[in-house]
Amino acid sequence: MTREALEVLLERVATWPEQAQAEFVRSLEEIEARHIGPYRLSDEERKAVQRGLREMRERKLADDAAVAAVFNRYRA
Repeated sequence: MTREALEVLLERVATWPEQAQAEFVRSLEEIEARHIGPYRLSDEERKAVQRGLREMRERKLADDAAVAAVFNRYRA
């Protein structure tokens, strides 16, 4: 999208009802948050990372040899 196209769109947005403009702003803020700056984990993602780190500390993850054995079994 060109700068001119964005400017035309913003001019049209200025004519929208206030509620629609607020929705537009919220949408842009969400898009910006996803693409600019640090990524923010959701609560679910944070729990998954914590679970993975705990399993790693408890040595519950397969080591390289175990993973290789599984792949080799299915490659044959």
